Amino acid sequence: MAAEIVNPRSDSTDQDGGAEPLDSFDPAFALHRGGKMAVQATVPVRDKDDLSLAYTPGVARVCTAIAEQPELVNDYTWKSSVVAVVTDGTAVLGLGDIGPQASLPVMEGKAILFKQFGGVDAVPIALDCTDVDDIVETVVRLAPSFGGVNLEDISAPRCFEIERRLQERLDIPVFHDDQHGTAVVTLAALRNAARLSGREIGQLRAVISGAGAAGVAIARMLVEAGIGDVAVADRKGVVSADREDLTPVKRELAGFTNKAGVTGSLEDALAGADVFIGVSGGTVAEAAVASMAEGAFVFAMANPNPEVHPEVAHKYAAVVATGRSDFPNQINNVLAFPGIFAGALQVRATRITEGMKIAAAEALAAVVGDDLAADYVIPSPFDERVAPAVTAAVAAAARAEGVARR
Repeated sequence: MAAEIVNPRSDSTDQDGGAEPLDSFDPAFALHRGGKMAVQATVPVRDKDDLSLAYTPGVARVCTAIAEQPELVNDYTWKSSVVAVVTDGTAVLGLGDIGPQASLPVMEGKAILFKQFGGVDAVPIALDCTDVDDIVETVVRLAPSFGGVNLEDISAPRCFEIERRLQERLDIPVFHDDQHGTAVVTLAALRNAARLSGREIGQLRAVISGAGAAGVAIARMLVEAGIGDVAVADRKGVVSADREDLTPVKRELAGFTNKAGVTGSLEDALAGADVFIGVSGGTVAEAAVASMAEGAFVFAMANPNPEVHPEVAHKYAAVVATGRSDFPNQINNVLAFPGIFAGALQVRATRITEGMKIAAAEALAAVVGDDLAADYVIPSPFDERVAPAVTAAVAAAARAEGVARR
């Protein structure tokens, strides 16, 4: 069975007989009425012969074969082509800890993006628990039904441990999109910005505002890709080894970033920096942006309010990107996760490696090609070349790294 992108809207009537329904004056409510997705059969059930094949007694032969050869589940069910989109509702799209039920519209949205942009079926799963052990055990028990797990909107630092433990226990891809999807698209945009300026990534010094899920993952990927140096700042300043207030995650972060030994505030770190990457919210003072190196890049990705407004950033930066669709160069995770999962599922990968993520970033950057410009360092999510390019690159990288099973 396949998740179909549909909008099963009903007539606007107030189910409780009270005031006028919300969707009579708000198009977002009108679109969401009844949910944003449904299940559609991929085989006909028109008569008793169809029924006997799709269900009993025909289904028993398939079940018996799978019981004898478990790997056949990938060929004779939808398992190998479907992803679980799992959340606990603790860090939802800038809304924070709003709980599992309130997170469902976002998880449905994620599922239809999987289908629309990657041809991948996905099922939203909102868990009514926040304990790390509970989440891990629940997902492990659900895993036999799925070919991959996309962790979504789970707050840091729990998200790091949850992903790590699931990767250790499952033999299917487990991917926390808030971390790695953001990192892949950021690296792709940075590669093109560097190419536009005639520089290599190894010549750049970057500063990241935010040491949460996205900030840590971006830093890790930039180091893996050969960035000259990168420093990460949280609310208390630059994450550095001399600080005594670091969590285990930030202590590890300090160990592989900030080779220059920068200390002090975010603004201090920006002086002379080539790249600003914002994934934290807040506002960066214009004077700090002005202190950056000539020809700098500003990727201010907080939504809905970028850390540096593009009008300010353009005064000093050669390339400006945001997380918003109404400005050029949108850093949008939808450019990455559908193709990454499509590629991993295509080869039945056991996991998603750093090499697969870097391959995705390189393929995404390459889509821009000769059209590269200051206002076009990253393609649009609606560019039909994106998902096939990322899918092929990820599948090839999985085979090269020995994690593909076909």
